[in-house]
Parts: sequence; structure tokens; C-alpha cells
Amino acid sequence: MTSHELVYKPPAPDVSDVHDPVVEEAGAVPRSGPAAAVVAAAGLGCFVLGLLSVLAAASVWVSETLAVSDRVGEMSGLSLAAVAVFFASWAGLTVAWRRANPPLLRVAAASGALIVLGLLGTFPPFFNLFD
Repeated sequence: MTSHELVYKPPAPDVSDVHDPVVEEAGAVPRSGPAAAVVAAAGLGCFVLGLLSVLAAASVWVSETLAVSDRVGEMSGLSLAAVAVFFASWAGLTVAWRRANPPLLRVAAASGALIVLGLLGTFPPFFNLFD
């Protein structure tokens, strides 16, 4: 026997019986709502991180309030709040947009703007202006 006789090729799967109710709708495409929800939630989480960084630099009370762990300081509360906003907005927007088809380009542009603002807020020369 030669080596080419030992190659096994499995038969192609039969996909004619696959049942997908979303695709079976007349001319339906998969909904973009859940994807748009996570993109928008990422923008909101980044924005909250930047906003709280500026507020913590501007106010001693906010800084002390955000200090969940004494060893870490205000960064513990900053990151915890940003993650909480991300997951809460992701869940809420997923429920709100589960059957929707929001314009992904607009959602991505708005999320990009929020991410840029969030990064600006975490930039030390910027948030130190509010000391």
C-alpha cells in the first residue's frame, strides 16, 4: 500500500436540515443588537473610568469614597465602578437591543468618542489640571 491510499476523507456534513429561526425569516439577517450593545458598553465603561479619574483628582471626598482597598487607594474604586458600569450597561443594552438592528457604524463612532474621552480623563497631565 502507498501512503495516498491511507488518507481518510470524511463525508461532507448535510446542512439541509439545520434549523435557524432567525435566518429562516423572509430575507432576515442576524440581529446586530447584541454586538452593538457590547461595543457601546465598552465605550461607557471607558468614559466612566476617565470621568471618575478626573473627579477623584478634583475632590478629596470622591477620592476617599472610591478607596475600596486601603492598599490600592482610589484606583480600586475607579476600576470597580468602570467594570460595574460596563457589565450593567452591556446587560441593559443587550435586553433593549436584542431584537433591534442598530446602525453599527454610529454605535462604534459614539463608543470611539467615549473611549477617547475616557483615555483623556486618565491622562495625568489632564486630570492634574483639576487638583
